[in-house]
Amino acid sequence: MRLRSIVVTAGFLLASDLAETAEIQLLASGAVKEAYLELLPNFEKASGHTVKAAWSNTTDIGKRVAGGEVTDLVILGNNGTEALIQDGKLVASTRTAFAKSGIYVAVRTGAPAPDIGSADALKRSVLAAKSVAYSGGASGTYIVTMFQKLGIYDEVRAKASVTKPNEPVGGKVVRGDAEIGFHQLSELIPVKGIDIVGPLPAELQEVTVFSGALHSAAKEPDAAGVLIKFLIAPAAADTLKKHGLEPAVRN
Repeated sequence: MRLRSIVVTAGFLLASDLAETAEIQLLASGAVKEAYLELLPNFEKASGHTVKAAWSNTTDIGKRVAGGEVTDLVILGNNGTEALIQDGKLVASTRTAFAKSGIYVAVRTGAPAPDIGSADALKRSVLAAKSVAYSGGASGTYIVTMFQKLGIYDEVRAKASVTKPNEPVGGKVVRGDAEIGFHQLSELIPVKGIDIVGPLPAELQEVTVFSGALHSAAKEPDAAGVLIKFLIAPAAADTLKKHGLEPAVRN
C-alpha cells in the first residue's frame, strides 16, 4: 500500500486520491484514550481508514510489545518508547511526541480536600490518609519514587492500592478503597464520583510525555503514518486540552 497524500485543513485530513483503505492497529496508553476516542472517528471519516484501538498502561504495553505483540502504532510514556526503540521493536525514525500530562490528586466526591499545596503539606496529607491508590503504570512508578524521596514509602506501602491495567485509580477512590488517588489528569476526568483536588505541588510534579512510533513489523505503516499526522495536527489541540492533556512540544 502506498501512503496517500494528505492535506491538513481545519482539523481534517482530506484524501487526495482513491488509495486503498486500511485497518490500523493502535496500542496506546489509557492516558490518551478519552481524547482519542473523540478524535479517531473524525480521522476515519476523513481518511477512509479504520482504527482498531487497544488501551493499557505504559508498563503493560511495554511488556506486551517486548514480548512479541505486533501492532501498527504504539503510543506510551516516553521512557517506554525509548526502551522499545532500543529493543528494535519500534522504528526510531518515526518516533513522535503526541501529548503530555501531569499527575493530579483526587478524593471521593464530598470528602475533605487534603492539603497538597507544598511538598511538606502533601507528605502530611498522605501520612494522615487511611489509604492511597496509584497506577501500576508510568505515573505510579513515579509516585513510588516520590514517596521514597519524601521518606514515607515504607509507611505508605502498607496502605497503598495499585491498579491493574485498564483499571482507573479514580474507581478505587469511588469505591472507598482509597481516600486519596494519584493519576494522570486525563485519566481522572472521566471518572464519576470523584473530586479532583489539583496537581502535585510544582516541586514534585512529573509531566509525562506520551510518545510513540510505528512497530517494526507493522502491517499498515503507511496508513499509520497518516494517523500520526492527524493526531499531532494543531486542530487536535483543543480536544487534547478538553481531556486533560497538552500538545507535546516537538522540535
